[in-house]
Amino acid sequence: MADHSWDLITAPWHLDEHIPAFPVPAGATEMTWPDLPAGPVPVRMNVLHQAVADAVSRTARPLVLSGDCPTARASVAGLQRRHRDLAVVWLDAHGDFNTPAISTSGYVGGMALSMLTGRTPELFGDALKLRPVAETNVVLADARDLDPAERDALAASQVHRVTADPAAITAALDGRTPVYLHLDIDVVDSSQLSDLRFPAGPGPSLAQIEECLAAVCAAADVVGAGIACAWLPDRVGDQATREAIARLVKALGADLAWPEPASR
Repeated sequence: MADHSWDLITAPWHLDEHIPAFPVPAGATEMTWPDLPAGPVPVRMNVLHQAVADAVSRTARPLVLSGDCPTARASVAGLQRRHRDLAVVWLDAHGDFNTPAISTSGYVGGMALSMLTGRTPELFGDALKLRPVAETNVVLADARDLDPAERDALAASQVHRVTADPAAITAALDGRTPVYLHLDIDVVDSSQLSDLRFPAGPGPSLAQIEECLAAVCAAADVVGAGIACAWLPDRVGDQATREAIARLVKALGADLAWPEPASR
C-alpha cells in the first residue's frame, strides 16, 4: 500500500488516448475515462485535465502517475486552488518548451512546460483557470535533447537550467516553496529503461534520478508530484516498468505495491 504521506492518482492516458494496460498500484485512485467530445486533441484533453485537476484538489498531497507530461498542467491547476504560488522542478530528457509557433512536429506533448509558464494560451483557453508559473520559479533538469528553436527559447527565458544532479537542483531552488515536482522517466539513460516512447540516449542513471528526487523532497516543501510513465502503451504494464516506477516512488518517500494478479 502507498505511504500515507502521498495520495496516489493514476491518469491512464497519453494526450487524449486511453492506455488500457496502464498499471494501477494498490491503494491508488484510478481516474475514470470521461466521455470525450469530438474535436481537436486540446479540446478533448481539457476534459481529461479537468477530471485530474478536480481529483488533485481533493487530496492532501497528490502524486499523479500518468502516460504523458501535459497532465502536469492539470496537477498544477489543482494545486493552485490551495497554493497561491508554486515553484516547479522539471526532470526530463526533453525541454518540453516548444510552442505551436516553433514546434517542427506539432506534438502537444513537447509543449508541456510551456503550458505551465503561459506560453501556449491559444491551445487550451482558460478551461482550468491555470495561472502561469513564473519562469524564475522553474528549475529544468537535464533537457539534453532539444530542438534548435526550443533551445533558443529556453536561452532567452528565465527558466533555471541545471544538470540532473541533486546539489545543482536544490541550489537552483534556493528555498522556493511550495514545489511541484515533475519527472518524465525518459530522463533516465535509455540503456537502463527499454521500450520508452521517446528514448533520448545516454543520460543519468536510474540511481542518480532517485537521488535527485530524494534531495528535492528533503530540501523543499514538495506539495505535489507527477511521474510521466512514458513507455510504449503495450509495455507500460510490464514487470520491469513496474519495478522502475516503484523505485522512483520510493525515492519520493512512499512504498508502492501492485495488486495480486486475478486467479484463473
